[in-house]
Amino acid sequence: MERRPAWLGIDVACVLAFCAVGRRSHDEGIDVAGIATTAWPFLSGTALGWLISRAWRRPTAVYPTGVVVWLCTVAVGMLLRKATAAGVAASFVVVASSVTALLLLGWRASTRLLRRGERSA
Repeated sequence: MERRPAWLGIDVACVLAFCAVGRRSHDEGIDVAGIATTAWPFLSGTALGWLISRAWRRPTAVYPTGVVVWLCTVAVGMLLRKATAAGVAASFVVVASSVTALLLLGWRASTRLLRRGERSA
């Protein structure tokens, strides 16, 4: 049986990594409070994505689970940032969408490839 809380933890780690790297690239502090301030809107979206997609049923599926989690992460994250007067410049939306897609869909695709390799061995 898969350990579903561990899969959620990977999504959370991906969002936190995205936020930490983003803060670092803008010469902002990568302290816990700073990362939390940047991450909470996106983590809210990740949580909503898990609920909408019922990710606990198929947490490693790229589609629909990963796609729903990713879209919610970006959409809710940007809406909450806008609502709190944080930046939502078009370039940020593009970068955030691209990087979170790579992270949230990438680990799922890698898991799928590894499982295929195990089955064929």
